[in-house]
Amino acid sequence: MKRWQADGLLLAVAAIWGLAFVPQSWGMDSMQPMGFTGLRFALGALVVAPLAWRERGRPAPPQPRGGPPRWLLLLGLGTLIFLGAALQQIGLLTTSVTNASFLTALYVPAVPLLGWLLFRHRPHWLAWPAALGCVAGTWLLTGGQAVQMVVGDWWVIASSLPWALHVVLVGWAAGRLGAPYTVACVQFAVCSALSLVAAVALESMSWDAVRAAAGAIAYTGLVSVGIGYTAQVVAQRHTHAADAALVLSSEAVFAAFFGALLAGDRLSASGWAGCAVILGCILLAQLPLLAAAVVKR
Repeated sequence: MKRWQADGLLLAVAAIWGLAFVPQSWGMDSMQPMGFTGLRFALGALVVAPLAWRERGRPAPPQPRGGPPRWLLLLGLGTLIFLGAALQQIGLLTTSVTNASFLTALYVPAVPLLGWLLFRHRPHWLAWPAALGCVAGTWLLTGGQAVQMVVGDWWVIASSLPWALHVVLVGWAAGRLGAPYTVACVQFAVCSALSLVAAVALESMSWDAVRAAAGAIAYTGLVSVGIGYTAQVVAQRHTHAADAALVLSSEAVFAAFFGALLAGDRLSASGWAGCAVILGCILLAQLPLLAAAVVKR
């Protein structure tokens, strides 16, 4: 897969995740967050399990000396997804969706910085203004209002670190192990297990609630997790983490579009400007790749 194809696949992932905001909000009408998260990631793991089973006979690439063992990598990726979802959900108990959507976008500029610190992957200089521009675009998309900090906002800010770490590490881990579907399946299973343990300890679950949220669980499990997160793992083997973060930030644009289409939301002039800024920054980050393609011709 070429790099531009991987970025295109990540754009499709962002569209899938953007649409998922609507059924996720519907699911919260009858279920609590940890139980909902646990069930949808369990369904996603079941979707990818046959593909992971087919990979079991493939020879793994040579493991570099001094690296973490396979089981630790997989456990770490699943834990990062769980932490990102859990911290964000705790924050949403006391902060607004507007604040949360803006503060979550802080992971975008964190990705090139972490990639540089952890792997010495120095991004193209355009990645920095593009990443900051995506954060500014998300702020405009949420209304361009001042963020009044409350306790929940700090939980959401904390969630941006595991999200950023996951984006940085998932492509590297999949390439290291040579088994992207296994990586996807196991990280889903780990996230599901941790979420369900938290649900049993902190929440109340009933079959009536699960049945009421069945449609939301089906979409977010089968499509958002099973297809979306798996495609992310596959695509990030062939592109830079900084590129991935920028392309995935368009999730906010798709969320706004599908919110207007399916949930009756309406974008203000500031929101449309935010969409334009995010898409412009994504295109800006692709300029080095396009220039290299022209030179090769």
